[in-house]
Amino acid sequence: MDCCGHWHTHAPSIWSPALTPVCAMLAGETGPHGSTAVARTAETASAALDVLRKTISVDVHTHGGKTGITSKAPPNDDLAKAMRAGSLAAACLADVPDSPILARNEAGALAAVRTPEPGELNRHHLERLAWMDEIVANHGLRRALSASDLEAAHNTGRPAIVADVEGLDFLDGKLERLEEAHQRGIRHLQLVHYTPNDIGDFQTGAITHQGLTEFGAEVIRACHRLGFVCDVAHATEDMAKQAVKVATKPLLLSHTALARSRAMGPTALTGRQVTPDHARAIAETGGSVGIWHFFPSLDKYVEGLKEMAEIVGVDHVSIGTDQHVTPGSVHDYTQWVNLVAAMVRGGFTRDETGKIAGGNYMRIFRAAVG
Repeated sequence: MDCCGHWHTHAPSIWSPALTPVCAMLAGETGPHGSTAVARTAETASAALDVLRKTISVDVHTHGGKTGITSKAPPNDDLAKAMRAGSLAAACLADVPDSPILARNEAGALAAVRTPEPGELNRHHLERLAWMDEIVANHGLRRALSASDLEAAHNTGRPAIVADVEGLDFLDGKLERLEEAHQRGIRHLQLVHYTPNDIGDFQTGAITHQGLTEFGAEVIRACHRLGFVCDVAHATEDMAKQAVKVATKPLLLSHTALARSRAMGPTALTGRQVTPDHARAIAETGGSVGIWHFFPSLDKYVEGLKEMAEIVGVDHVSIGTDQHVTPGSVHDYTQWVNLVAAMVRGGFTRDETGKIAGGNYMRIFRAAVG
């Protein structure tokens, strides 16, 4: 490696495009050439790039930015280009089946504001899957159906998406739709979102099931049998703890923050934060808790990761930005390498940074999907 972190190799790599920009971004404003500040910044940049070289990095929950799957934009190259620029190997790209019926309520919170028409949410879900098909076919991304696909994304420099669904509102009580989803290439499923369903209770809604339903338990067993990562984000603490009792594989809680997070500060998202006991229950399955990007800066984001790591340990923390929900501290994936550098600068070791930036999700993915 030279002074700016250029790896002297002819093999293709996902981290190569970001090396020159990261040197400029991280070292350009820190002091005169040759200063101690510049030397320290260059050392941090080198450490971040070393982490990304060795680790399959994964954003465990995203909508793919402002032109992504929840936008009205047609399939495009934006996500692939940003992932390559920021050295992000894989993104769990989340379709949102209940999106057509969501809006801000009188309190300003996102919620279902009407009852869907019969079949409406499934139709929207299938349309979004077609959008994913197109972005994979023609816009620089590969689809990850197995751990070996994620390894290939990292090794070849062609980033991957793990097809994800945020809320199983498209099921309409039909368990067989899970098998259809698997056949369509989905490998990551979140049980509940903002719309009442027959699986369980969600954090920002009325309690109607007292946690997980029996149908919800059947869904979890089917997820394990078919080979999906099972995601309990948005579930109430009672539902999550009941899911833990049913689960035979690691669970993921993909995007949240610690309750009363000092790093986040005052926020309208308190209803979506989780208590220490809630987080520990997920960790006890061998799973992980993803931290979203709703912090005032990357350094504050790192503090938020530390808050959760202090509760569950670094083996059970991941990055689930929730892009493109704004405002947030990771504006697009060109900043992924900057976030990793901030983690190293903030005191995480290279090994710890690698676990949080993707290694922990890879453990869950291998156990769930293979």
